[in-house]
Amino acid sequence: MRALSTLLTLLAFLAVSPLLFAEESDLIALESRNEGRGWEGVGRLDITNRGFCTAALITERLILTAAHCVYDRYDTLLNPKQFTFQAGLRNGRAEAIRNIKRLAPHPEYISDGPTAQVNGLAMDIAVLELDRPIRQTSIQPFAVASRPHRGDQVGVVSYGAGRTEAPSLQELCTVLSRQSGAIIMNCDAVEGSSGSPVFSLGDGAPQIVSVVSAIGETGGQTVSVGTSLQEPLQELLAHFATIGPAMPGGNQSVIRAGQRSTTGAKFLSP
Repeated sequence: MRALSTLLTLLAFLAVSPLLFAEESDLIALESRNEGRGWEGVGRLDITNRGFCTAALITERLILTAAHCVYDRYDTLLNPKQFTFQAGLRNGRAEAIRNIKRLAPHPEYISDGPTAQVNGLAMDIAVLELDRPIRQTSIQPFAVASRPHRGDQVGVVSYGAGRTEAPSLQELCTVLSRQSGAIIMNCDAVEGSSGSPVFSLGDGAPQIVSVVSAIGETGGQTVSVGTSLQEPLQELLAHFATIGPAMPGGNQSVIRAGQRSTTGAKFLSP
């Protein structure tokens, strides 16, 4: 597979066209309680005066989304008070609504505004702490699994342009390639899809294997791009445990003064 174009468009607040591939399954609108059963942990992450992203519950207190969703257009970290998470939002009703107490992007994520270099996408994840835990039996956190391999079939649950009031499920799309932490897929992605959980949908409960970050182009085809979660998420959670409430005005990092991380600056062909 040819290397991914080095310039990618982030999806948080940009209008883009749906991605259409013969291999994809159609989107299923999860508009009723029965259709949405099991997916209540996915919600719309509203951002005051900015639009929204998609996020998913990974513990009773933490949600996972894309790191670029927590920055403004000037690459400044947003205030947690600007966010509201609506779990299982369908047609104006949410299973649970929570404000955000604090947030943290991956400490090695570099915000580059509405466009991003490929080598930054491996760290494009953030966790947000809810002001109160969600302990409803109907809303269960999702487990996180190892990153998928090339050729694996995955699914995505997302909000987005044209589906702002209820999530949609794409049960079948394919991992086309893996490149230094970035996962290249032919999954549907539109404005608002940033942060959408990518699931393994084999036997048993669905598990999150990636988070939608951007769209790009390879071999003349438009593709969606996600990040690996296994190591970056563990690094992010360890970082999150060491810091106080995230403050607006810049990225927080545990990197010592005088050091510069190079982890997010590598991009290797598969």
